[in-house]
Amino acid sequence: MKEADGTEGVRAETRTANPGRRTVLRGMLALGGVLALGGCATTAQTWASGGSARLAGGRISVRWLGGGVVELATPDYKQIAYCDAWIWNNAGWSRFSVPKPPEYATKAGFVRYVASKKPEAVFVLLTHDHGDHIGDYFEMLKGLVDAGLPVMTTGQSDLMRKGLVPDFKKAGLDPAKVVVNGGAGMNFGGFSKYGAMTAHLVPAVHSNLSGFPAAGFMLDIGGMRVYLSGDTDLFGDMKLLGERYQPNLAIVCVGGGPFTMGPKSAARACKWMGVSHAIPVHYAHNPFVLGIEAGDEFRRALAQIAPGIDVTVMKPGDTRIIAL
Repeated sequence: MKEADGTEGVRAETRTANPGRRTVLRGMLALGGVLALGGCATTAQTWASGGSARLAGGRISVRWLGGGVVELATPDYKQIAYCDAWIWNNAGWSRFSVPKPPEYATKAGFVRYVASKKPEAVFVLLTHDHGDHIGDYFEMLKGLVDAGLPVMTTGQSDLMRKGLVPDFKKAGLDPAKVVVNGGAGMNFGGFSKYGAMTAHLVPAVHSNLSGFPAAGFMLDIGGMRVYLSGDTDLFGDMKLLGERYQPNLAIVCVGGGPFTMGPKSAARACKWMGVSHAIPVHYAHNPFVLGIEAGDEFRRALAQIAPGIDVTVMKPGDTRIIAL
């Protein structure tokens, strides 16, 4: 098992799909099956028809922003996605003794940072409405919109078109203009597209303050499919999600404590998903969850449960290039 724990910019190569799946894919091709191995348009068509295909040849940048929040981007940063939006108020840096850089310390610094990348699309994926996921969501969107940046957001449809509508309006945002699908978001089994990115909504076993379902995502970006767990416990249908969507990379909560699954359950989730690479997040950001040791606990658990999966353990602010 290869580990990638070096300094910023270190490349972590993932293993390819296991031989059994490659054989299945070759067989499908021989039978004339249409497999979406490349662009998001084809991928979206495949998902819409209920199919699945493992992507190949991808390369993305992953930056952990503390807690469960992650920045993903193509290497040129033309396509940027954020899984949740707890940025400048994020408390997940202090236990690592890592100072928060200027681009994540204030709203103004964050907007300047994103603008400096000159992105073609910024996609904000909201898993649920707990404070450590939605904490800076509306300010973040408003700041990016006011700066004239190409930003859209998505999440569970009832949360988007009902539960959060008063908050959007209070922030001076029109959901019909900033939420994909004309303000409708998406529901389980559905997908959203923005720029060259496609997101599919998948279940999470968790709660939501507004009473609407919490969720995770399968995100296609940079030729790679990423499973973003959000907050969840281990549940049996993760096996089905792995078979259906065949993600390459899993970014999973491992904090344990009162709220989510811990390292051992997260390792089993990665095995069931069938990924070739995994990154642990959502730990050391509040006193109830595991501390900075959770990343190494996850690595050890995965070495026992699924030793063929590569692991990247990061500190907040670290950036890794993950490549297929």
